[in-house]
Amino acid sequence: MTFTDYRVAVVTGATSGIGRGAVDLFLSQGLTVHAIARDASRLAELAERGVIVHALDVRDTDALERALDGVEADIVLNSAGVSRSGNILDATAADLDDMVEVNLGAVMHILRLLYPGMVSRDRGHVLNISSIAGHYNFFGHTAYHATKAAVHQLSRQLRNDALGTRVRVTELSPGRIETEIFSRNLGGTPETDAAAWATYYEGYESLTVDDIVAAIDYAVGAPVHVNVGLLEIMPTFQVPGGLTFDRRTQDAE
Repeated sequence: MTFTDYRVAVVTGATSGIGRGAVDLFLSQGLTVHAIARDASRLAELAERGVIVHALDVRDTDALERALDGVEADIVLNSAGVSRSGNILDATAADLDDMVEVNLGAVMHILRLLYPGMVSRDRGHVLNISSIAGHYNFFGHTAYHATKAAVHQLSRQLRNDALGTRVRVTELSPGRIETEIFSRNLGGTPETDAAAWATYYEGYESLTVDDIVAAIDYAVGAPVHVNVGLLEIMPTFQVPGGLTFDRRTQDAE
């Protein structure tokens, strides 16, 4: 199934990063786009281009139900996500709630609302943005790893739920990508933008939003009999690997 078979796309996290890039892609393909995000001012810019905008927090299930009532989505891109610095040893209750509710809970609620229609119409494509953090263990961001691992398993399970229909599911699992997420972890100010860039991107050949949008284009544009289930996309200079074995130098007190 190519883009010409689809009419309506729903995108979360639509005002920045991958979501924003995908909105441009879907508009270029002639789709009607529903954009979901919290930033009303950025959404207003999309509305000027004919996008149907929904200013809401994806953690608000009632607001999601109102916004998506009657929407017959052919493409759903779950791009909204949050991260927090640190691991489970120093996480706050708010940190854990945010990651579980945004990275996983909202994804499942959106699919609860839209996926049955795809199955009944025998047409549709779900695109879930996960992370290499959902496939590999490395230090820090423990709860983020856990929620993204859940998105990985959810993506696989959705294929079971729609078996026998022309509904496709693609999980996109990026490595380090140039988005706002690191700056938001540091506070989301112009100063933290500069600090995040210097720490995480300066001197590195990271992925860009355009790289992930190209992968979305590829997956959705594949023939109807092809389901691209998982795309792991990493910078050439980034690899998962290594095994840590810590030597205990003294007995615990």
